[in-house]
Amino acid sequence: MPDNPQTPQTSWFALPDHQVVAISGRDAVAFAHAQTMNDVGALQDGQWQWNGWLTAKGRVIALFAVIRIDSDTLWLLLPDADPDAFVAQLRRFVFRSKVAIRVRDDVSVIGRLQASALASGNHWVGDSADVIELDLSGELGNGQLGRSLRIGPATTASVDATACETWRRADLEHGWPRLDAAQSGQWTPQQLSLDRLRAYSVKKGCYPGQEIVARTHFLGQAKRGLALICGQTPLLAGAELSGDGAVLGSLVSVCGQMALAVIPLTPEKNALQTSEGHAVSEAFWVRQPLLDGLAR
Repeated sequence: MPDNPQTPQTSWFALPDHQVVAISGRDAVAFAHAQTMNDVGALQDGQWQWNGWLTAKGRVIALFAVIRIDSDTLWLLLPDADPDAFVAQLRRFVFRSKVAIRVRDDVSVIGRLQASALASGNHWVGDSADVIELDLSGELGNGQLGRSLRIGPATTASVDATACETWRRADLEHGWPRLDAAQSGQWTPQQLSLDRLRAYSVKKGCYPGQEIVARTHFLGQAKRGLALICGQTPLLAGAELSGDGAVLGSLVSVCGQMALAVIPLTPEKNALQTSEGHAVSEAFWVRQPLLDGLAR
């Protein structure tokens, strides 16, 4: 197991919208591999990946990171979703699998706006009995900061609203959708451009929604994807985008005046407006490049 991370000199802050769900038991890896949209079986001890859980129709219920602790233990780092409801839903599919699924309410998730000195890529460091650390840094241009995330015992780290907003902004700028409850079950992995983050597989065996995902991939039927846009006023998740009197897409995740929207892959240049009437500057209708480096 990697060395335990040392205490950093920079400040850590609580990420209260991130929770941890543990899947443990002899069949933990096989169960998660069969239920989720990415290749959990390819993970080695000390590695993690982006992943998600789909409906039978291939729509994203929740997105999360899968962290392999060992052959019998996985942790799911779950942003935004209600962890108790998620666990209750997932338990319905256990059947005869030798697994236990529970919310780890005995641990907390904290972050800092600095790249990890020890963790890198999809390799985490630390001791699961104490603290583990992941590096969530991506492309660092245009004023971007590195990011580290820790999971460990309950902490007194405070909630820093400004730091949490910066964290969420970085997620959106790198194309990691933050899905609130209203967005659950609305989008396919392709519509959320999750191929950029290597968050789903079309080569592994069956999983809920796999047929839809594979058909869309191999037939080249994906017609919509993510775009990063900025508005002149704060935006609202779920608002429709329209231009020239036609609905062109929807806002999926927002952070103030920044949003990820699902729009046609080859849109025409238009000045947009949300359905609430908030103008979206024409200068930002040209698709903004999503930052790279967050794929795991």
